[in-house]
Amino acid sequence: MSAGFRISPALWDKIHHFASFPQTGVSLQQMVLFGQNPSQGTLLKASQFLAEELPVRLAHRVKELDELPHNLSAMPSIKKVKNWYAQSFEELITFPQVILPANIRQALMVSRPDDVALPESKPNPFNDPYANAHNQHHHNHLNGNGNGNGMVPMERRYYANTNNVKWPPEVQDYNKRFTKLLEHIKSRHDPTVTTVAQGVLEWKRSQNAKHIGLDIQAWLDRFYLSRIGIRFLIGQHVALNTQQAHEDYVGIICTKANVHDIVQEAIENSRFVCEEHYAMFKGPPVQLICPKALTFPYVPGHLSHICFELLKNSLRAVVERYGVDHEDHFPPIKVVVVEGKEDITIKISDEGGGIPRSAIPLIWTYMYTTMESQGIDSNFQASDFKAPMAGFGYGLPLSRLYARYFGGDLRLISMDGFGTDVYIHLNRLSSSREPLP
Repeated sequence: MSAGFRISPALWDKIHHFASFPQTGVSLQQMVLFGQNPSQGTLLKASQFLAEELPVRLAHRVKELDELPHNLSAMPSIKKVKNWYAQSFEELITFPQVILPANIRQALMVSRPDDVALPESKPNPFNDPYANAHNQHHHNHLNGNGNGNGMVPMERRYYANTNNVKWPPEVQDYNKRFTKLLEHIKSRHDPTVTTVAQGVLEWKRSQNAKHIGLDIQAWLDRFYLSRIGIRFLIGQHVALNTQQAHEDYVGIICTKANVHDIVQEAIENSRFVCEEHYAMFKGPPVQLICPKALTFPYVPGHLSHICFELLKNSLRAVVERYGVDHEDHFPPIKVVVVEGKEDITIKISDEGGGIPRSAIPLIWTYMYTTMESQGIDSNFQASDFKAPMAGFGYGLPLSRLYARYFGGDLRLISMDGFGTDVYIHLNRLSSSREPLP
């Protein structure tokens, strides 16, 4: 891994240089249209886009990890994550460029014909809360075209004119090597969520703090949102380069994600985890009301994670309220899915007793959990979710970030003494650009 990795002064200079550039946001819609039937030339253009974009995103995070408030940057686990990001940054900027003949370089520069133009992405409604004031000013200053997503819009950068071009073997070789590097980087960062959580725990112990402050909360939101974006771009690129073509999939995006099937699977998985955790024969029943043919373009893994986390919370609340002995008398959890003009909304309602109004703001804070306090197992290498029945207070805030990443949202309304309703809003038009902190 990166046990002996140190950031040299020369590397710091490069990191600060790259961190001065704005990031470029993409939308699901653009990724779907771009990735249909990609040629080696299209994939090369995508590789070059990522070879430019990922170092910028990683540099922003390294710089931020080094400048955290209240001595958080000094925590061993935070330093470890900073070194992972810096090492990945260095590997990307030192990756050898592909050398191409003049005619191939020319083909890559040709602009996209008007009839197949990528649509412009819409600003994500959640961009502002996550962009810190310094970056916002800086981006506006650099960004002359005023569209908020980098100096050259995504719709003009992410394309290769592949008509009648015979791509030389060097192109395929470059794509293969670059994809391997991305897979290696992605696996290095697998334990990032839990390692940062460990770093925050180290900080809480060192400061004797009960809760984390709003500034650290805002940083965690920005950091994890950026991580979702980086992993999405890498996962999408790796899938386009390595997976067989499938009529309903473009990389990891399913163009016809079936909401009923995804939610049903999350119900079964969460009930299984609940029954295992409480050693019960039968967990609380879950009723699903959803049109069986409802589909829209989405990343099934994201939606599955969100529903799984929220259902786990509801199941736990019902079991804890009524007790394990009431196996045959649990009130059902209801899941209702509705399609609107702009959104697909999923409502999860339980009768688990609700949450006191004074505790509502706390449920969105990291490290807040209603379970007995527990450390994080040092061997726990799972990515973002795959957590036990109750993790370490990351389920709700992370689920909200996953929903917001493509222009959706997550809202919670509680009736103290009765139960909780959670609303998952998903942007069914898929036109929202990533929010880039």
